[in-house]
Amino acid sequence: MSRFRDASVTMQATLKKYAIPFLVYHVGKAWMSTFKSESVGEEQIQQLVKQNGCGVILVSWHGRTFAALAKYRRRGYWTMISTSRDGEMQDRIFRSFGYHTVRGSSSARGAVQATLALIKQLKAGSVLALTPDGPRGPGRKAQPGVIYLAMKSGSPIVPVGVSAAPRKLARSWDQYMLPMPFAKVAWVYGDPIYVPADAKSPDAQEHWACIVGQAIDAAEKRADGMVGICSDTP
Repeated sequence: MSRFRDASVTMQATLKKYAIPFLVYHVGKAWMSTFKSESVGEEQIQQLVKQNGCGVILVSWHGRTFAALAKYRRRGYWTMISTSRDGEMQDRIFRSFGYHTVRGSSSARGAVQATLALIKQLKAGSVLALTPDGPRGPGRKAQPGVIYLAMKSGSPIVPVGVSAAPRKLARSWDQYMLPMPFAKVAWVYGDPIYVPADAKSPDAQEHWACIVGQAIDAAEKRADGMVGICSDTP
């Protein structure tokens, strides 16, 4: 019985590692091709890279990553993927959509190496797309990790609000948003936020994290309005 059980576990792991990312990519690609996107303020991304001589950190909430896969497909943006078991599957999905990835998180092994790798990419002019409330929450609360990246690299943080209609919101900690086929998806890029190099204390980083979180919320509220959704309703 143990051999059958071991074989079953191995099969499940293989499916999770290869089959699911394959299906997500091909089904997701077709699904996302039906979206009708509208963006406000996106032109500033490359302008900021040229102006500052370093990269840009795009931040939106964890529950908006499905829409981001479609938006940033094949742009070569960088992101951080958790070192958890599920992270292996997520890593394959993001890479299949043309992202560059590093493995790590603020609460897991590999965090230091991942942070150093992202700082290096920012200094080289790369664009990062991060979820400051991931990978486990609490939802819609920015953590200090993104503040540290901005402080050490000198790169601006650009808050990004994302909304869609029609859509489904999962009953999960991040209220994961799934735009329906042919949905209108709105993107609002807020003003860049520059974290001072002396924001080293926990209190200072928490202060800037709050500023970033409020800016994402404000951008998302505006995106909600663009697709005809009241911010108080799902």
